[in-house]
Amino acid sequence: MRYVTLLFACALGTVNAFMSVSSPRLRDAHMLHMVAGRVTSLKPAASPLLNSGKAIARSGELLIDLTTTLDLYGGGLSSAGATIRNAGDHIAQAAASCRFKTGTELVCDEIRESATCLLEASQEHFKKALTEAVADKDVTLETGIGAVIPILENAGTSLEAAGAGILQRASIEDVGYKISECGEYLGMFAGAILNLAKDEEEAQIASQRMLFASEQMIEAGNELSGNQKVPEKKTGKGWIKG
Repeated sequence: MRYVTLLFACALGTVNAFMSVSSPRLRDAHMLHMVAGRVTSLKPAASPLLNSGKAIARSGELLIDLTTTLDLYGGGLSSAGATIRNAGDHIAQAAASCRFKTGTELVCDEIRESATCLLEASQEHFKKALTEAVADKDVTLETGIGAVIPILENAGTSLEAAGAGILQRASIEDVGYKISECGEYLGMFAGAILNLAKDEEEAQIASQRMLFASEQMIEAGNELSGNQKVPEKKTGKGWIKG
C-alpha cells in the first residue's frame, strides 16, 4: 500500500512539473478541457454575435476604401481597417461555434484572437496613422485618430477579458458583461470613425455598420448576463412598420 501511495505521488509530481514548464497555450488548453463541461450554454449569444462580427468586418473594409478616397492607401489607416476586418471575422467564427456544446474552446480562441486584432489596430496601426497625419499636417485626421486609439484599445481589452473569463471558469454572466462592455466601446468607436472624415460616404457607412455591430454585441452580452431590457409596449398603430 505504501508503495502504491509513493508511486501515485511521483506521478502527480510529474504532471505538475509538466504543467509548470509547458507553454501558456498548453496550460490554456488544459484549463479549457476542465471547464468545457461547466460553462453554461453560449448558444443564446450566437445570432447577435454573428451579426456583430459581420458588421465589424464590413466596417473595416469600408475604412480601407476610405483610405483610397483620402489618397492614403497602404498606410497605417489602411492596415487598421484590414485588422478590424479580421477582428470581425474572428467574432463571426466564435458565433458559429457558440451553437455547439463542444465549441467552448473555439469560442474562447476566436474571441481572444479578435481582441488581439483590436488591440493591434489601436496600439500599432492607428498610432502609425497618427504619425502619418502629423507629418501631413492633417489636423482633422490627427484629431480623429487620436480619439480612436484609447476607445479601440478599451474595446479590445474588454473582449480579451471575456475570452479569458471563459478560460478561467468565470460565470457566464460575467462573460456576458464583458462582451456588452466591448459593445459599448464599439459604439464610441462608431462615432470616432465618422469624425475621421465626416463628408466622405465611406466614413459615414463604416460608422453606421460599427454602430450596428455595437448594438448586436451588447445584445449578445445581455443574452448571457440576463440583463434584458423590457420591450416597449406597442400602443395604437405604432406596431405598423413604414
